[in-house]
Amino acid sequence: MSLEDAKSQIDHAFTRDDLKGSSFENVFAGAPSFLRRRYTKDLSGVDIAVTGLPFDQAVTNRPGTRLGPRAIREASLLQPCDAPYGWGFDVLSEFAIADYGDMAFDYARPAEVLAQIEAHVGAILAAGAGCIALGGDHSVTHGCLRTHARVHGPLSVIQIDAHTDTWADDDPGRIDHGTFMYKAVEEGIVAPERSVQIGIRTDNPDPRGFHILDAPQVHAEGPVAIAARVREIVGDAPCYITFDIDGLDPAFAPGTGTPVWGGLSSAQAELLLRSLAGIDLKGGDVVEVSPPFDQAGITAVAGAHVATALLCLWGWTRRG
Repeated sequence: MSLEDAKSQIDHAFTRDDLKGSSFENVFAGAPSFLRRRYTKDLSGVDIAVTGLPFDQAVTNRPGTRLGPRAIREASLLQPCDAPYGWGFDVLSEFAIADYGDMAFDYARPAEVLAQIEAHVGAILAAGAGCIALGGDHSVTHGCLRTHARVHGPLSVIQIDAHTDTWADDDPGRIDHGTFMYKAVEEGIVAPERSVQIGIRTDNPDPRGFHILDAPQVHAEGPVAIAARVREIVGDAPCYITFDIDGLDPAFAPGTGTPVWGGLSSAQAELLLRSLAGIDLKGGDVVEVSPPFDQAGITAVAGAHVATALLCLWGWTRRG
């Protein structure tokens, strides 16, 4: 394939006849799927699926992340003609990647959404594929963690975030993007002693046993040193990465519901993720991209690059 293919490729989300390879469809045209992968509910032969979880009714401030998956897909259209930079391999050519579309749910029944996420993501894992999810607010991660923990046991979590999301909440009927990690610890699906939260810059007196590498520490030590520390904490345990886009400074990700100054730059985040190559990543997500508050789509662009990096991390240890 070459740039000559741009003359004939259109709507690759539906018309491409394979699950691997680049796409040279014009960025500005056609139906947007993530990285121009094929939309399909048939996961036969799929190595890893990307799916949207467009739920945002658990936010504490600005809504809008229900539109995140759509915006991230559109922003990803800048990337599929090249191998992801700096990884040393082309995840798009070496692995069969599908866009599984978005989860369907009744917006008027938010209490049912957690179980629906479990069923939706569970169907992907049951088919033998990996899963990278596009949020949605951060509460959607709870369902993803439950599903992955059923397959892999208690998970080590690498969380990039401005907030710990471990505020106490013992009410099983509440869905809150600031308390889901507290519940995940209480449920035993996350092992905090071998988990780490990076970029934190809001106060919470009870981190529930998580290792905290806060934003000032990232700035002082640099992302490579931070990644080395993460490797020491996580070891070779099954791992899940959840990337709240507010882990980035608002200068790099203004389109989010609870922005906090002093966060990571996009360059720091990119190097941090790439320096984690080799961890036993079982799945991951990028959440809290809120297009109504985005400027020039830069938050969605960041989210699309994070999701691509998660694909690369997943593929790194599975290369032939």
